[in-house]
Amino acid sequence: MANSKSAKKAVLQNEKRRQKNCARRSAIKTAMKKVLTAIESAASTEVVTALFNDAQAKIARAKGKRLFHANTAARKISRLAKKVNAAAVVAQ
Repeated sequence: MANSKSAKKAVLQNEKRRQKNCARRSAIKTAMKKVLTAIESAASTEVVTALFNDAQAKIARAKGKRLFHANTAARKISRLAKKVNAAAVVAQ
């Protein structure tokens, strides 16, 4: 256990950050799964695009909070976009 007052405060702050980060990661995974599920169920292009925009915003926010490295965020968005675009082509 921490000995100094500042170390005790740091322990509490780290736990708060850990919980927020877990929640953010979970929200991003859920948003990505929603996009993939919508693509698989052949939902309309508008619905898929709206879900993709939501997921993209969450990933970008996580990058801004340094939850993801910039390249990781770009990779996740790129892979999702590729699947969304392929689904749009199939839908037409």
